[in-house]
Amino acid sequence: MSYEYERVAAPRSGLRLHLNENTAGCSPRVLAALQTMTREDAAFYPDYTDAIEACAGWLGVAHDRVLLTNGLDEGILAASVAAMRGSEGERRYEAVVVVPAFDMYAACVDAAGGRVVEVPLGPDFSFDGDAVMAAVTSRTRLVFLTNPNNPTGQAIRRDAILAIADHASHAIVFLDEAYADFAGDTLIGDAALDRLPNIIVGRTFAKAWGLAGLRVGALIGSTETMAPLRRVVPPYSINAYAARALPAALDDRDYYDWYLDQVRTSKGLLYDALRKLSIPFWQSGGNFVLARFGSDAARVLEGAAARQVFLRDRSRDPGCEGCVRIGAGVIDHTEACIAAIREVLCGAP
Repeated sequence: MSYEYERVAAPRSGLRLHLNENTAGCSPRVLAALQTMTREDAAFYPDYTDAIEACAGWLGVAHDRVLLTNGLDEGILAASVAAMRGSEGERRYEAVVVVPAFDMYAACVDAAGGRVVEVPLGPDFSFDGDAVMAAVTSRTRLVFLTNPNNPTGQAIRRDAILAIADHASHAIVFLDEAYADFAGDTLIGDAALDRLPNIIVGRTFAKAWGLAGLRVGALIGSTETMAPLRRVVPPYSINAYAARALPAALDDRDYYDWYLDQVRTSKGLLYDALRKLSIPFWQSGGNFVLARFGSDAARVLEGAAARQVFLRDRSRDPGCEGCVRIGAGVIDHTEACIAAIREVLCGAP
């Protein structure tokens, strides 16, 4: 079986609530920083010192534990290539992926020549740590965990993550914390990481910080575990504009806090609206809400798109039949989304 990332339309106009982007855009300080770029900055290979220092300082870790990547996608690919190196024939290595999941995990493992072992979430998208550990074998080289999960928004308990890392001590446990800014929970800085150096934490600055178009992510882990990944990531994979933008973004804590508050309020509005419409949903730790519209899912997706509100069809994901993922960002955008869904389902203007 082969895997490939599902590319979806990215319209230039309308409300893009289908890609979990920051719907407010980046901090004004980022634009100001980019406006200082010169012709020479574009022509010369970038220096990453300021960007690494800013990232390490924000996360509270040592510089040598940080690896900047071209979006978190490159970090996922680097981990897959490093872990699957030497995988072939009867010695084909495996990666455990808890599904439903971000499809880049499977796509990258497949591209690196590994075998994907899928472990489904439990009832009502509950996390089954025992099932994950049961899937780990002597051929397992990589375990992907997402906290909170995409597309469900559900969290994984700290003790479950640590138990899996202890059980799979011969493998990299890649903890994707792409939505940790919204959940407010992270393993970065946890003393357990010194005891379990096989854990690598992935972060992105696309969601809460609004840098998706510039492509900046980071991996955080022990220097020994990160060493094989550093050999995979190209020396200048972060462009000069992204390197200039990251310190400016991280310097604007007020903007960051404002956007997190917008997301929290927007999720509350979505929960209330879905309850009134009798639509089942899951409370989310991310900047999105997964709702089960059942047989009305296609009608909601098409009707919302006709009103220039774009939502994500997740009905093909395991256990997500009839489900739609709704991005939650700026309050005004969420209110427009709710109005569109009401029009489609109830005919109410």
